[in-house]
This record gives sequence, structure tokens and C-alpha cells, in this order.
Amino acid sequence: MTDPVVRALTATDARTLFTSLDASLDDQHLVGRALLGRPYGTVAEGGEYRPDWTWVALRDGRTVARAAFWAPPGATEPHLLDWFDFAPGEHDAAVRLLREATPRVEYELVLPPGWRDAPATRLAAEARIGAAEAAGYRPLVERFRYEWTTADGLPALPARLDLRPEPDDGAVLDVLRRVTHGTLDAHARHALAAAADPAAAVDEAAREDLEHLLRMSSPRAWWRVAYTPDGETVGLHVPGLIPSGPCAAFVGVVPEQRGRGYAYDLLAACTHQLVGEGAETIAASTDLGNAPMAATFAKAGYPVVQHRYCMTPPGATTG
Repeated sequence: MTDPVVRALTATDARTLFTSLDASLDDQHLVGRALLGRPYGTVAEGGEYRPDWTWVALRDGRTVARAAFWAPPGATEPHLLDWFDFAPGEHDAAVRLLREATPRVEYELVLPPGWRDAPATRLAAEARIGAAEAAGYRPLVERFRYEWTTADGLPALPARLDLRPEPDDGAVLDVLRRVTHGTLDAHARHALAAAADPAAAVDEAAREDLEHLLRMSSPRAWWRVAYTPDGETVGLHVPGLIPSGPCAAFVGVVPEQRGRGYAYDLLAACTHQLVGEGAETIAASTDLGNAPMAATFAKAGYPVVQHRYCMTPPGATTG
């Protein structure tokens, strides 16, 4: 058996070489990007992937493993490795592919709810996770992915908070800094634990959140800072638009206001606001370990539609 050749694709061969693996896979419908119902396509074709960020392992000219890095429209660097699979018996080629493919970013595997309870699905997931671990990736967190629809009914909207637009990014950044303290979000906790200067890391994490929210195509005027009737800051909710549609992009409560159920108030308000803007579906997500937020989504009628298994890339600090 000849050694595989690992390389990035080009505009002329991306679709042919990437999709040629489909016929060799009998588990691709169980896990991964196939669950989203969006086939591989290059940006030039109206798809979501760039050929130079798409890699394959070729054995005798035949694709035996593939990996595609995703980024939102207009991004200059990939944000995620979100498409990775390989032909039966090609574990070693898949490991080599991940070791040689660049850049080094987080791997996110899309999974159905309850994936561990379905033997075939679990086998497909563990094959990909195992290859990624062999290539140096490490588990970070699993996340719930939600999708509310109008069929789920609008959540009851409490009237405890004063919700105000806040056009000043500096004021929003201050709320984001406060929300970051004591956060249960695994990505933020990972970054903070690895930081030499925790205070600077909090500021950096808040700024990254702000930049992420500003990149969305939804109007900045949709954002709301919440206050108690006495004028005390409670938190922030951000209704957003992402490539797949409307989303509850951010719901956060400052530490001194936690434990009072305000996250539900913010999520309900965010839902009502998006529906008022015409949304019929709303996406959202939270970590499996963030039990309070998971309970909030359940209370607001958001069903779990996916799990996401997130892994840090080789060379990342473990915290």
C-alpha cells in the first residue's frame, strides 16, 4: 500500500476530490456536516468553503480522508474544522491528514441528540474523535444546540426588567466584562485558566465577544441591556442573524444578579424580539455543563436538536 499524499485543494479540483469520498462512507449520514443538510460547496459556487482551506489525503490518486475548515463570509482566517471523515480502514491516513492540515483551529463535530445511545452513531462519532485525538486534538466541551420554532410557542414574558438599547460599545463591553466573571462557558473558562494575567484575559474575552457580535449581519440597534426597576444592571441579550438564520446570539447575567431567574427573562425577551422581526426559527446553544442555562432553554421551550463535540487543536494550552 502506497503512502497517502496530503494536500490542500484548488478551485479546479475541490468539488471532485472532496465529494468523491462520499461513495466510500456508510456512516456520513449519522454524524458531521451531513446532519445540517448543507452539502460541500466552494465560496465561488455559493457554498461555505474555500479550496485552500480544504484538505484531502490521496492514496494512488483516490481520496481516503478529507477535512474542511469553515469561516463566516468575509473572514480572513478559518474559525473551525467542522468537516472531517475518512474511508473504512484509513484511520492512519486520517491522522496524518489532521497533523499536516493547517491552520490549527478547534474541531467541532456535529452530532444528533442522544448520540451515545445509538450504537452505529456512537461508533461513527468515536472513530472521528479517536483519529482527532491521535493527531493531537483534545476534548474541550460538548454543547447543546437548540432550535426554537413558532410551533413551540412563545415563552411567557415577565415584566421584571427594563430593557434598553445601548448604542455605546464601551458600555456594552463593560457588561460583557462583568458577565465573564464566574462564567460557566467552557471556552471562556479554558482561555481564562490558561492566561498569565487573568484580568487582562477577562478584558480580552469580553472584547472577542463584542467583536463576534458586531460581525453579525443583524442590526446593532437590536441589542438590549437589562436593568432592574431600581436601575441596577442585570445583563445583556443580543438577538442576531447568522448564516443559518435568526439566533439568540448572547444571553448573559452579571454575577451579582445571578440565581434570580433573570436569564429566562432575557431569553424570553430575545425570543419575542426576534419573532417581532419576522423570525420563525431561532437557533441557540450552551454547554452541557452549564446546567442553569440549559434549564433556562428548557423552560423557554427550546428543544435540543444537536450536540456539538468540541476539541482543542494540537499545541493549544490545556489550562
